[in-house]
Amino acid sequence: MKNLKIRKGEKKDITSLFKLIKELAIYEKSEHKLIISQDSLLNDCFKEKPSYNFIVGEFNNEIVGIAMYYIRYSSWKGEILYLEDLIVTEKHRGKGFGSEIFKNLIIISKEYNGFCWQVLDWNKDAINFYKKFGSNCEKGWLNCSIN
Repeated sequence: MKNLKIRKGEKKDITSLFKLIKELAIYEKSEHKLIISQDSLLNDCFKEKPSYNFIVGEFNNEIVGIAMYYIRYSSWKGEILYLEDLIVTEKHRGKGFGSEIFKNLIIISKEYNGFCWQVLDWNKDAINFYKKFGSNCEKGWLNCSIN
């Protein structure tokens, strides 16, 4: 992984971020739910109080993966790093890039009182990936939303 560079996302990376988000939406058969725009991603990340942050994995000057996260507040634990999405482009999966990006998030999460995320129950590859790091995938919680 010596050629993989992990760094904080920059304004110039928004197009790549959007492309990977779209790739994930297609993979999850939910492209019809994708309503965000590149402009929204840019504005929401680079305003005075950012809604989210992201890091990128760059290999041979190409962004091959991203991790999008924000800090949420737990009434039991305080500030927790919440991973919204970890995406490695399909052609670069299985090369260890996702692991390196995830390890970087673990380091960032040490500044907070925990690290959490969600994973679809049918996505066995992702579940097995997270279990490699000793993660605990809880049962019993349902996702609720209002759209």
